[in-house]
Amino acid sequence: MRNLNDFIIFAHVVDHRGFAPAARVLNVPKSTLSKRVAELEKMLGVRLINRTSRRFTVTEIGEDFYRHAAAMLIEAEAAEAVVKGRLAEPSGTVRITASVPTAQMTLSGLLPQLALAYPKMRVVLHATDRFVDLIQEGFDIAVRDHFAPLPDSGLVQRRVASEVIWLVAAPGYLARRGTPAEPADVDDHDGLLTSLVSDGWTLRNADDATISLKPQPRFVADESRVLLEAALSGLGITALPRKLCHAEIDNGSLVRVLPDWQGGLVTTTLLMPHRRGQLPSVRAVVDFIADRLADG
Repeated sequence: MRNLNDFIIFAHVVDHRGFAPAARVLNVPKSTLSKRVAELEKMLGVRLINRTSRRFTVTEIGEDFYRHAAAMLIEAEAAEAVVKGRLAEPSGTVRITASVPTAQMTLSGLLPQLALAYPKMRVVLHATDRFVDLIQEGFDIAVRDHFAPLPDSGLVQRRVASEVIWLVAAPGYLARRGTPAEPADVDDHDGLLTSLVSDGWTLRNADDATISLKPQPRFVADESRVLLEAALSGLGITALPRKLCHAEIDNGSLVRVLPDWQGGLVTTTLLMPHRRGQLPSVRAVVDFIADRLADG
């Protein structure tokens, strides 16, 4: 018969990157943790952790097993929170996932402030551009920056911010090729795009008029920071969120093209599984991120 406590012990050992640190946090002997993980491996018939005197590494199948064990641990914490009514100071571990650009541009300045504000809380950020299943992989919150509405996934969605998109280019490029005076002029310019099959950009002005532009695809990348560097090098015109390029606009290394028009909005949305969203610690993180992004 499986011992579910061993699943939780294994998740703690991986979370703390070793038996000794996990033993200190759990206040149990290191030998006890090692024995329980060994019993778990014996029951499963696989090696979950490679351990030597100098190294601690989780095997590939151990990583897969950990995601489910960590999800189980979160559910156990949620059940305990219901019973104990953890409504005082938020505590415990909150697991957050975000794309690499979102982690760099949106969360890098916020999460250290969050950790300082809630000293009893442990924040774990996983930055990845692959698809993440929040429930199966044990995450509490996903932070998503997106152009189109998110599909209905059964998750709780909270929109927290919107960021305008600007057309920008380097002064040197515009000196060589000329500055577009009206939207139709952009079609004759080199475009730095996210896809070769892209339809270009749809611009909107203050009167809510729209126009579609199709510049010549000079450079293609599906990562905004790469497009930023391409624009800085003078390759052409690109469309970027304001928060990614405002510093370059301020210092003059980039200038706005067609400043009376904008290329849409990037929306930031927080996603949460229903049950995990009830934890006081998760609610505190969500409110903290929402308040800071709204102020920004």
